[in-house]
Amino acid sequence: MPPSDRREPGEIFGSAFTLFADMLLVGLLTGVACLPVVTIPAAFAAASATLRDTAGNGAPAGVGAYIGHLRARLTAGPLASGLIPPLLVFVLLIDAALVRSALPGAAAMAPALALTALGATIVGLRATALDAPHRLSAREGLVRSVADPRGTLLLAGAVPLAVLLAWSIPLLVPLLPGPLAFAATAVDLRFTADRPQDD
Repeated sequence: MPPSDRREPGEIFGSAFTLFADMLLVGLLTGVACLPVVTIPAAFAAASATLRDTAGNGAPAGVGAYIGHLRARLTAGPLASGLIPPLLVFVLLIDAALVRSALPGAAAMAPALALTALGATIVGLRATALDAPHRLSAREGLVRSVADPRGTLLLAGAVPLAVLLAWSIPLLVPLLPGPLAFAATAVDLRFTADRPQDD
């Protein structure tokens, strides 16, 4: 385990600040990589792998490391699963339309759709945070979401907070993937540390 306050010569801030800066850099890189939309799962998986490396060996995250992880994950499976985020957006648009409509059952359907979208987002985040051999497995993401309710609740708080920040401060949108990937990675690392026999 790396020392808690390892600093390079001339470095002013400690490792906690370095990790924060790495998270912001990874967030920006992930935001750019998400622009084609179908690359969203691969971009988040690359972010998680980069942050996992940073947490594991203390090496600072870099553009080259992120691009290497991204290239390794730009395969047919992750690109196909990249169609799911636009589907979630479509579900949320339907949800918003139901809230504004006077259709019978709209009051009950709108929260149900919102919870479904939140649940799918949490499972997706957990799936992208997986390390080998479960890399980008929606099934394993669902299993861990159910088996680790504490971690799922943490992500259930992180996702709406990210949405609120994006709505209230749009300038933060390019950086928000970093904290989300960081949260998903931290939750997965805690889960695997608590239950090593599952891996």
